[in-house]
Amino acid sequence: MPVKVSVVVPVYNPGRYIEECVASLLRQSLPPDTYEVIFVDDGSTDGTPARLDALAAEHPRVSVIHQENSGWSGKPRNVGIAAARGEYVMFVDNDDHLGDEALERMYDYGVAHDADVVVGKMAGQGRGVPVELFRVNRPRATVADAPLIDSLTPHKMVRRAFLDRTGLRFPEGRRRLEDHVFVTEAYLRAGNVAVLSDYVCYYHTRRDDGSNAGFQRFDPAGYFGNLREALDVVERYTEPGPLRDRLLRRWLRNEMVERLRGRRLLTAPDDFRRELFKEIHAVVVERFGPGVAAGLQPVQRIIAGLAAAGRYDDVVAFAEWESAVGLTATTEGVEWRDGVLDVELAAELTLDGTPMTFPADAAEPPPDEPPRDVAEAVEWLGAVNAARFEQATLDLVVRERASSAPHFQPTRVIRETVPVDDGSRVRLVLRARATVDPGGAASGRPLTAGAWDAVARVRLGGWTKETRTAVGAALALPHAGVVAGHVVLPYATSPHGNLSLDVDQARGRLRLDRAGVSEVRVADGRLRARLPLYVPEATTVLLRLTATGNQPVTAPGTLSPLASGPRVVLDAVLPTAQLAGSESWRVGLWPDPLAEEAEFVALPLTLDAGPGGVRGWVARVRRSPRVRRLVRRARRVLGRSAAWTRGR
Repeated sequence: MPVKVSVVVPVYNPGRYIEECVASLLRQSLPPDTYEVIFVDDGSTDGTPARLDALAAEHPRVSVIHQENSGWSGKPRNVGIAAARGEYVMFVDNDDHLGDEALERMYDYGVAHDADVVVGKMAGQGRGVPVELFRVNRPRATVADAPLIDSLTPHKMVRRAFLDRTGLRFPEGRRRLEDHVFVTEAYLRAGNVAVLSDYVCYYHTRRDDGSNAGFQRFDPAGYFGNLREALDVVERYTEPGPLRDRLLRRWLRNEMVERLRGRRLLTAPDDFRRELFKEIHAVVVERFGPGVAAGLQPVQRIIAGLAAAGRYDDVVAFAEWESAVGLTATTEGVEWRDGVLDVELAAELTLDGTPMTFPADAAEPPPDEPPRDVAEAVEWLGAVNAARFEQATLDLVVRERASSAPHFQPTRVIRETVPVDDGSRVRLVLRARATVDPGGAASGRPLTAGAWDAVARVRLGGWTKETRTAVGAALALPHAGVVAGHVVLPYATSPHGNLSLDVDQARGRLRLDRAGVSEVRVADGRLRARLPLYVPEATTVLLRLTATGNQPVTAPGTLSPLASGPRVVLDAVLPTAQLAGSESWRVGLWPDPLAEEAEFVALPLTLDAGPGGVRGWVARVRRSPRVRRLVRRARRVLGRSAAWTRGR
């Protein structure tokens, strides 16, 4: 059978960190005979070569090429390209891993849209990845109409015929940014680039020992020498003008300005900072015309201007001020409505932990020369941000805790200026109402079992900041909802009190205690009870009844909403013949009767099937032994206290 995808993995001394990569490649949903995995070992000196040879001997779709160390990943990837037999070539690093359906989805998407390059959604696990690029699927994307240039890591799927036709290969040798050179040229020469955003294809992972190649200290002169090669590619394939300026701006912003900002700069040794600044200054003066910096956001423009002017001390001073800028976000409301969660939140920037203030009557000043000092820079920045407040954005992102995969939710934003002091200054407060649909919140797909964290994402004036959304002490969160075949519980984390969603895992957190369950009745073989749950409409569920020494018994049921409040009525037909003769049947609920696998949520209900028929009642909530000991101790103390009081 023809090979659809060749996966090329450059390898150098990954140790145990290669194991998740290997596992993810072996469990791909593509049939094993339709893809191949080519490990190119670049002279590893640990046990990796033997590990890979054993893997290849066990799995026909795996092959290993051993070579002397070349110094970086470019040559191993090129060697892998030469050996590849697939219609597409996918590049994966040895300490990252793929989603289980990544190859199948990316291949199908590339073929469907005749793409030379396919970019799959990334999730960063301790590493930064592009976010805005993956808001929506982009079947036909270019550098002119999509933020492709923000994604220059090599982790793409590229059509082999395109590589052969163009002769495109990675720069080789001991160097940096070989992926920038390769990917930039691929974008600019491709007939089509397709961006797949509704499934996390690639997990970009930071090792817990911090030894990823991208985190190692680099030689600034060599780094920015290699960066110039990427700029050369842009100039080779574009004409002077706005598009070229916008593309070049990516390197000014990401590789230069961002390295001179806040804590990122301040935590580096002084000698490294000075060498870094020297090289950045040289590139800015040498390669970037005025149109490149002109499109930066205000904060970035200040730093770029100071770098161009060679003002190192002012760059450090501004970084010290900016390091105190933060973000706070508060959850102001959470409510079930029509099967979705309505979430209200508010967010604003802070300085040293207190709300940042801005001029009340600001008009955007002209962008003249770089500011004379930090005080003037801060004043100018405040005026610009106040004048541009209508451009500020607030998004609610739901992030899967296990994978770090982010998913944007539909959000409506209101921008509010709040006067402070004598009214000469204001706070810039962003308020939003977001809707979280459990049936489609994961980029159009249902939320899966696990924990999902609510994250506020704010963009204002060149700051893009994210923070968890705190739940105020006075905010009462709603009951769990049985929605889209899942049990979804909004809850506040402990100890930080941030909003999260628990999907099908809550168990004891569902607050289905004795006080919440009422009017339990069993009559004519039917069980009825009121439960503190939410359903948007009558919902079919499955009950499981278990008793010691008996096989579990299932029973169909229905949850129906009550018009009088946020509760439901459980109505189930009991298999009374199967229950007869046994006591203490415990009741569990599962919201999707058609699911192949079910993990039932325990209800505080007990059924007894004695000679007089089946009867039911609210079960006592079982406490852990430790809690029971604490309760007994508290009762003894309270009892002594009461006796002492009576004695007085």
